[in-house]
Amino acid sequence: MAFDFHCPTRIVFGPGRLAELGGLAASLSVQRVLLVSDAGIIAAGHTERCFASLAEAGVYGELFDGVQENPTTTNVEAGVAHAREYRPEAIIAIGGGSSMDCAKGINFVYSCGGRMQDYWGVGKATADMLPMIAVPTTAGTGSETQSFALISDAETHVKMACGDKRAAFRIAVLDPELTITQPARVTALTGMDAIAHTLETFVTKRRNAMSLAYSREAWALLAPAFAVVLAEPQNLGARSNMQLGAMFAGLAIENSMLGSAHASANPLTAEYNVVHGEAVGLMLPHIIRRNGQSVGDWYRELTGQSPEDLADLVSQLRQQAGLAGTLSECGVDRARLAELAAAATEQWTGTFNPVEMSQEDYLHVYEAAW
Repeated sequence: MAFDFHCPTRIVFGPGRLAELGGLAASLSVQRVLLVSDAGIIAAGHTERCFASLAEAGVYGELFDGVQENPTTTNVEAGVAHAREYRPEAIIAIGGGSSMDCAKGINFVYSCGGRMQDYWGVGKATADMLPMIAVPTTAGTGSETQSFALISDAETHVKMACGDKRAAFRIAVLDPELTITQPARVTALTGMDAIAHTLETFVTKRRNAMSLAYSREAWALLAPAFAVVLAEPQNLGARSNMQLGAMFAGLAIENSMLGSAHASANPLTAEYNVVHGEAVGLMLPHIIRRNGQSVGDWYRELTGQSPEDLADLVSQLRQQAGLAGTLSECGVDRARLAELAAAATEQWTGTFNPVEMSQEDYLHVYEAAW
């Protein structure tokens, strides 16, 4: 498979590297930055540390804290209004995937005009965008190394994938010490998401030599570390491996996209507010079994396990993480599975799945998960 690889993101990794944020921002020749964060990160003290580092480097920061889980067009509009009043020269996102996605969304609309829906798809930016820095505090989405923002339409609840190479972060500061403050459930949800990214990117239609290298490294780091961080939350070595693994999985997504586990998970979030990590972890074993009928050798190549054994392993990790194991546990109405199946066929990520999935195929998968 041919590919066109370009990584515009400088990756700064290591415990304690948050202290360098101010100098890194100054290296972009900016003096005014908008910090995009959320209440949990602010309460943990990480946002204040960002402001302190920026001040030390002579960079002035303004806070936008109107980020919610699974950011919506409403969050983006509020952030754009804040940016228009403040007129930043750069944007810094500190938090999980929600903060990073919201920051990208704000940048799209602030820099290019219009509204978020205008950028649904690929390559829709109409102008250069503000430089951005990502400071991930979770080990899950890998958004720090992707040029896509996932923003939900506040009215339709549809998740819009808005991607453009100009939306990539210039710098990503990966400080694993920041991930230690995660609540146990956040560790579980984000870790399951990262594992799903690794397993999906390895078997997509767009898999190529570059994406496979990132998927392999991500699996080698995440597979052993996930159980450790669940049992030993203060284990900095395991936290480091989770953060690196999530980052490598993000690079794999950038090069090969995702598949039907995410396509089937997104309607669960939109219709039943099932948290993304829980939804994708619930659907992943069933998609592995479905894909394994055709690409079982690919799963064996990555994990050394048959698709059936790998699906069982994912289910065991999900159970160890304390996440739901069935759709019925999540309050999903069995009578509405056909509606979910129809919605899943409309998801862009499903087009990259190695096996074609019809509405009937998705219905069978949902029934197995129910």
